[in-house]
Amino acid sequence: MMNALVLMVVMAGPKGVDAGVQLGEQLPLSLLVKSPEELEYKAVTERQYLLVTLLVGAKSAWDRNDWESAATKWEAVLRLPNLPPDVDEAVKRFAKVARERAGGQASSLPALPSMASEPVVTITPMEEGSKPSTLTVTGVVQGGGSHGPGGAVVVLRRVNGSTPKPRPARVRAVVQKDKRFVPHVLAVPLGATVEFRNEDDFFHNVFSISKPNDFDLGLYKSGAQREQVFSTAGPVNLLCNIHSQMGGWLYVSDSPWFAQADAQGRFSVKAVPPGKWELEVWHEWASQTVKQVVTVAPGMSDVSITIDGDRRAPAFVPDKSGKPRQPQLGY
Repeated sequence: MMNALVLMVVMAGPKGVDAGVQLGEQLPLSLLVKSPEELEYKAVTERQYLLVTLLVGAKSAWDRNDWESAATKWEAVLRLPNLPPDVDEAVKRFAKVARERAGGQASSLPALPSMASEPVVTITPMEEGSKPSTLTVTGVVQGGGSHGPGGAVVVLRRVNGSTPKPRPARVRAVVQKDKRFVPHVLAVPLGATVEFRNEDDFFHNVFSISKPNDFDLGLYKSGAQREQVFSTAGPVNLLCNIHSQMGGWLYVSDSPWFAQADAQGRFSVKAVPPGKWELEVWHEWASQTVKQVVTVAPGMSDVSITIDGDRRAPAFVPDKSGKPRQPQLGY
């Protein structure tokens, strides 16, 4: 019965349900119940209604690149008890990708209570005219001195109330190639594991003296990789103990709402709930971060913020103890 109902609704054609038509979200349904059999029928109908609503809403969110909403709805589907195997298998693949693109990772989910006992309260598609549950904050970072604004990291934190910690993230990679760190700047969430891969034909020894995120990966050869977990928020300067010309940055965000600006300074932070937020910008060539309070609401304009480029290059490249060292020439 479930497969037939889903197929009938999704395949309804031009006048049926598609990504542009939002189903209602009111549960329980207003069906007349006069007997135990009718109560059972009502429970089954509500379950299928909820399932179709979540499936259509998740796909609609996926199509507009709202990964957080898509993942949330698909995960709600996977928590439904007695989910048919074909639906479970199809949804799991999309839910996993959506959660990863939202900056998290899939986890085991507890079962929801049976629809026969009480209605399930979940995030469902919006009705026309209602306020969106989340919004995308876009804008541009200007400044950065002669280096430009590229690589700036934008972080949003709640003004009223606490900001939740980021979810565990998938492993991110920083490649050592042609005696460079690629990417030169990488923003990661708190608790992220970063993989350092050596794609040069010689040894590297990546380290940092940026406390409390200081670390030393030791010497590793071409084709090898090392991992490091970053559990404290803030910037981390990356160095190589063999090649003094190598330098890069990680920025560890303590908020799940963050983004990196492109070369022109453009940035986009997705799935931000409405309200007042403190927007903070970090740039490797600015001595101080810049903060600005923004109100996230439907119809908001792009955010514009300027960062300094006043930080000067250090007088020397430090070794692992923070002392000056000589450039290693010819290697």
